[in-house]
Formats: sequence, C-alpha cells, structure tokens
Amino acid sequence: MVEAVQRSPAAFALFFAIISLVVGGVHYYLWYRLVRGADLGAPLSRAGGWIFVGLALLIPVGMGVGRLVNRPVGRVVAAVVYGWMGLAILLFFLLVTSEVLRGLVQGVSAFTSAPLDPARRTFLSRGIAGTVSFFALALGGIGAASALGKVALARVTVPLRRLPAALEGFRIVQISDLHIGPTLGGAWLAEVVAGVNAAEPDVIVITGDLVDGSVADLRAQVAPLADLRAKHGVFFVTGNHEYYSGVDAWLDELRRLGVRPLRNERVSIGDGVHSFDLAGVDDWNARRFGGDHGPDLARALAGRDESRELVLLAHQPKQIHEAERLGVGLQLSGHTHGGQIFPWGLFVRLDQPYVAGLARHGAAHIYVSRGTGFWGPPIRVGAPPEISVLELVAA
Repeated sequence: MVEAVQRSPAAFALFFAIISLVVGGVHYYLWYRLVRGADLGAPLSRAGGWIFVGLALLIPVGMGVGRLVNRPVGRVVAAVVYGWMGLAILLFFLLVTSEVLRGLVQGVSAFTSAPLDPARRTFLSRGIAGTVSFFALALGGIGAASALGKVALARVTVPLRRLPAALEGFRIVQISDLHIGPTLGGAWLAEVVAGVNAAEPDVIVITGDLVDGSVADLRAQVAPLADLRAKHGVFFVTGNHEYYSGVDAWLDELRRLGVRPLRNERVSIGDGVHSFDLAGVDDWNARRFGGDHGPDLARALAGRDESRELVLLAHQPKQIHEAERLGVGLQLSGHTHGGQIFPWGLFVRLDQPYVAGLARHGAAHIYVSRGTGFWGPPIRVGAPPEISVLELVAA
C-alpha cells in the first residue's frame, strides 16, 4: 500500500481515504461505547464527542507534522501520536471482547423474560467502559515498559544436519525490526549493540527494517552499529521499511559502518571445509520499487555445493516456501514483531506462515524474531522484544 502511495497522487488519495475511514471508524466505535453508551449527560457527551474527533485527527495529522519538524520536537509529537494509537488499539480489542459479555447478559435477560431496563443497561455500559479503560491503561503501561526497557536475549538451539562438527556451538546473533526513527534513537541502539556484543557472537545478522527515515536525518542515530563486533562479520538484508527510507543511500551508509548487505548473494562463513554458506535476499516486496531490487534466491544459490549447510537471511517469513524447496537448512526472518500487541499476531498469520520463534518447515528450520524495536505505538503486549542468540548444533 505504501509503495503505491509513493508513486502517484491518485494512489496517495486512495491510501489516505482508506486510512481515514479505518481511523474514523475505530474512533466512532470508541466514542459510541465509552461516551454515548455510558450516558454521561449532554455536556459530557458533547465534550467526549469533540475529544474523539480530535484524537482521530491527531493520528494522520501528527504523523505528517512529525516528519516536518526537527528531531527533538518530532520525537515528542511521535510519542503523543503513537502513544494514543497504542492505547486506542488496546481499547478497541478490549471493547470488542466485551461485546461477548454484553451478548451473554442480554441473552440471559431474554431467556428469563426479564429484559434490561434503561437504568440497568446504562449501569452495564458504564461498568464495561470503566473496566475496559482501566485494563487498557494498565496494559499500555506494562506494554510501554516492555517495549522501551532493556532488550533481553532469547537463546535458541538449532540442530542442522549438514553443520560441520568443528562448528558445533557456532553462535549467530540476530537483531531485526529496530525501526530507528521517530521514537527510537542512538542511545537506545547503543544499549542494543552492547547487548549483542556481550553475547559473544561468531556472526551478527540484521534481518531488515532497521530504519524509518533518511540517512540525512538518522546518520547519527545509527552510528552505534559501527561498534558491533563478531569474528566472522556483520551482515544485513533489506526489509520493506528500507524501501520507504531511501534504500540505496542506506546500503552505502551501512557499508561505511562496516555492515555488509547481502543482496541476492552468499558468502562462506568459517575456514575451509569447516564452514557453511550464508545467503541473503532482498525483501519480498522490493521489486515494486524498480531498479535491480527484488528477491532472487536462485541467483544467490547459483553454483553452490549442496552438501554444505545453508543459512538464509530473508526479512519476511513467507520466503521459507521457496527457501525449503531450494535446500536452505535454516531461514532467519523478522517482519512480524511477533504481533507486537496481542491479539494482532492472530491477524499476522493471514499473511505470514510463522509469527515468532523456531519452527520446522519441511526439511528446513525457520526462526522468526519478535523484533528488537517496534513500529508505531511504543507498546508490546504478549510479544517482548528480543536479541536472538542462535546456537547451531549438529542434528
């Protein structure tokens, strides 16, 4: 959708109309249940209506304004806009869940031939509105602490049948979906880099969606990447957000920082026969941006020795279907954020075959990171951020 926005005014108008309908519809529902249904009286109902109109406008207007002002002001704007967005998402899901309770109460009332009178209906609505608001605020606070706190290590052991015995215990440290930009910056990234280095990686991989913004705006914020240290190097593949942020300039900047992009290519990791192949492909949607961008796994694997173990970096989990057919032993992906805010992960499954963690896909393994940062709301509920530490062992 965003790719189309960048190409024509008509596509932008369509995108804006769709977003406005979604945001407007969600805020109307929140007003209907939290204000109108609670029957707060005419003055408070009118005030609540205008408040929700303002909050609905805050999201698209704030996102636009945040990109036009300087970074310190933009971070404040982003915190307000995305903070409300996260709280609105929590309110929406909790209120939708509460419809089950409403239905049960009304069903019992109908079954017992004792329909709810207006006073009892108002009491029920106020009770639900108050309870939902309390839990949304509590979950928002817990989720913000999860998203903005220290990122923990997620240690996973991966058995690979073609791994050389000399590489038993080889350690790949993966970070993904950092989304350096409006809300996350250099100080936070420096802490992540320290955590990665403390895991004593043999190789470090970044599986896309590193940034949300241009090199000119974010060069200083990503500078801590130059401090990453691993015996066999640091590697990167593009995610969809790199293509919204000036992908070619970012590829050059990463090379300057000592991070090697893998664009439909592979490298040997290890020494001589005690080694394996590490391949990387462009993001699934990269072809939409023209030029030489787009995933081409066949090109990355051309001429390789199929007896060697093969690890693939691919931003989106759905790339595992082709990867397994072409002999990949392990695919490392991100993109999903593990759902970020429960129950969003249930909807992610409509687009991606795997959402988080280690899984088998035919003869291959796939590991999907929950992400190291976050996009949009500075909230994670049921999907804590991670620095993934994958220890390879012989199957």
